[in-house]
Formats: sequence, structure tokens, C-alpha cells
Amino acid sequence: MPTAVILLAAGSSSRLGQPKQLLPYEGKTLLRRAAETAVAAAAGAPVVVVTGALHEELLPELAGLLVLPVRCTNWALGMGASLKTGLVALKSLCNNWDTVAVMLCDQPHVTTTVIKQLAATYWHTGQPIVAAEYGAVRGVPVLFGPEVLPLLQEISDAAGAAQLLKQHPQLVATVPFAAGAIDVDTPEQYAALLGEGTLPRSDHKQDSR
Repeated sequence: MPTAVILLAAGSSSRLGQPKQLLPYEGKTLLRRAAETAVAAAAGAPVVVVTGALHEELLPELAGLLVLPVRCTNWALGMGASLKTGLVALKSLCNNWDTVAVMLCDQPHVTTTVIKQLAATYWHTGQPIVAAEYGAVRGVPVLFGPEVLPLLQEISDAAGAAQLLKQHPQLVATVPFAAGAIDVDTPEQYAALLGEGTLPRSDHKQDSR
């Protein structure tokens, strides 16, 4: 069965000072790049894009893509709130999917291949959670099997998917993805992404609701 995708793009980018979703990189905004990757990886399965601080402003970046944009009204509570909003929306759509991958819009090096590797590892290992691994971090993008979706729905609003990975490490398989450490939360990180400085790498992902 295909892998559905929830793309989280709800944050206010408070540390950056401008909407990270709309930052250009290699000819496209970060949101457009991530959404196109999600659609390609889903291969016909549904893709839900969760917005929050911005909604109408982001819709043009999703034009022409087979995605469902959904606004999380309580996005400010944290990534968990956005993730649960995405799950509810996903379950309202068709059932031609088995696993769910969670992506963030500010990891520009996530590719369709990475998402497919997560799915392949799920089927090969039988582990219900497959996370990208960069350095000592297990994090997003991350794939969840149907057997753990009830646990995902119970995470706190303030926490992200990482909470589940820490609570149930015995359920987690990993896929090496060093470039997963590269994200855009600060002006310095964006400048480095554009080749204008040394890239500060994140220890974990919790900002990009």
C-alpha cells in the first residue's frame, strides 16, 4: 500500500523573522519543494499540508498539486497539535494508504528517495516506526505504521513526533540521513543554506509546526 504524507508548515518562524515556508531555495520556495516531494513520494496516496500561522498566504505555493491544505487553529500550542490535525484530515480522505510519513517544510534536502527508504525499511524490518537518523538524533522525516497511529494521536500538543520515538525506542528502526540535520530556523541557517556562511546544524526538530 502507498504511503500517505502529512507535511507540517504551520509555524510562525519566530526565530527567523519571516515565513520560512516562503523562503526561496534553488528556484522554489521551501514549501513548494517539500510539497512536490510529498506528492511524488505518496504516488497517489493522500497528502495533507497543515498550515497555521499562515494559510491564505501559502495556498498559491500549493497550486496545481494534489494536496489537501488544512489549517490548524491551535497551531501555537505546538507541533503535536498540528500533527493531530493532519491525522484527522488524513482519515477523512480515501483509505488507499497504509503507512504515514511526516515531513517538515524546512528540511530542503528531503527527497522522494528518502521517504521511499523509510517505507522500504518499515516493510523489511517490521518495525512500526521508521525515523531518519542524523548524528545522535532520530527524527523527521519519520514514518508510522497503522499499529502506532493511536499512540501518535495521544501525544501532547506541545510535543512533536520525537516524543513518541523517545517513549518507545524499541519500536523504532532508522534510515541514515545526514542531511536531515540541515534545516532553516534562523537567518544564519538560511544564509548558510544559500552558501553564504557555515551551516549551523540543528540537534533536533521541534520548531516547524
